[in-house]
Amino acid sequence: MSDRSAQYKKGSLSLLGTVAMGTGVMIGAGIFALTGQVAELAGGLFPIAFIVAAIISGFSAYSYIKVSNAYPSAGGIAMILQKAYGKTTVTGAAALLMTLSMIINESLVARTFGTYTLRLFPSDPAGAWVPVLAVGLIVFAFIVNLAGNKAIATVSNISAVLKIGGLLVFAAIALVVSGLSLETSIVPPSGGPSLGSFVGGVALAILAFKGFTTITNAGDEVTEPKKNVGRAIIISLVICLVVYLAVCFAVATSLTLDQLIAAKDYALAQAARPAMGKYGMWFTIGIAMIATASGLLASVFAVSRMLAMLTEMKLIPHSHFGMPGNIQQHTLVYTVVIAAVFAAVFDLSRIASLGAIFYLLMDITIHWGVLRHLHKDVGANRVILGTAIALDIIVLGAFLAVKGSSDPLIVVIGLVSVGIVIALERFYLQRLRTKAEQD
Repeated sequence: MSDRSAQYKKGSLSLLGTVAMGTGVMIGAGIFALTGQVAELAGGLFPIAFIVAAIISGFSAYSYIKVSNAYPSAGGIAMILQKAYGKTTVTGAAALLMTLSMIINESLVARTFGTYTLRLFPSDPAGAWVPVLAVGLIVFAFIVNLAGNKAIATVSNISAVLKIGGLLVFAAIALVVSGLSLETSIVPPSGGPSLGSFVGGVALAILAFKGFTTITNAGDEVTEPKKNVGRAIIISLVICLVVYLAVCFAVATSLTLDQLIAAKDYALAQAARPAMGKYGMWFTIGIAMIATASGLLASVFAVSRMLAMLTEMKLIPHSHFGMPGNIQQHTLVYTVVIAAVFAAVFDLSRIASLGAIFYLLMDITIHWGVLRHLHKDVGANRVILGTAIALDIIVLGAFLAVKGSSDPLIVVIGLVSVGIVIALERFYLQRLRTKAEQD
């Protein structure tokens, strides 16, 4: 292996470190960035939307766990796709969609960091500072990732304890102060969540759980991966659901639905003020800053490894652009640059929408590949796989319909982007085949 190759360290992530990394991505993006976004679609049923999203994510995790147990590998999602489809356009395009979804998640988390940080300033500074703070956090994540796996695991472990403990403290105080009387109306101001709107909210809530794929990407960098990858995914999903529900009910006791939707980009900070006062709001903002920073850190770690794996599998082109170091370090640069562009250009709502579209399309492709080609090899139940596909299709269809009526531009951008990814991947692989035939 040359020094330009990706350098994976087998067994460098413990079970605890892997769980911390998974929950770091999920909690960093999920509860802070998406609570208000989900409530805007699902109304007062937004806690139930998170429960349904967790169930769907559990079905989704089944495919990843089964294949990862059979074939543990760093860059696991790319490996699953190649096992199912070979070195084809489907494999490359779906892997790139997953990568883009994760990078979009990074920009979502980074903007959430900026939005919450600005709540510390009573003068309500210009919104232009949100992308500035977001890009600054992305640069910080880049620097820490250069330090390697141990630094990332250490930061993830410490931050996981702080943010999970802090969120539970926030939820407990808010519930006690409110006397456990839920004030949020089940029927939102628009007249009630239609089935389509509620399912659309579920689509966004799924983004709060999709961080479990970060664990799949770590693959054989996890100690005893055939045993611990699946364990880490299940533990992470359960921890996140418990935390999300506690926070959802706390928010529902502190804010009316109108107030929650109005403050959708910084819902937890707004909910802390009536329940806990000024100092409580500062405490919640601090937890949000820790959660989003650590979530971004873990996500950048996973995406750069996945891009490096795609490069080594010759599914995407790679250029050093004169940079020193190995492929892993180069893909780290590409990851943070693309995330910074998304964070600077799109707002939270549109970032979340793009992430949901890309992720659900990729997820369907994964399940179909396992169902069609791998279920016997990995011992997967076809009924569970079929259920996972059906649930994803229903959620994606409802989400596209809802967004198509409220924000058609982002649907067009999402679908056109998918078409471009497929076309570019097909062109690249055809060029490789032609070159191989000539050689």
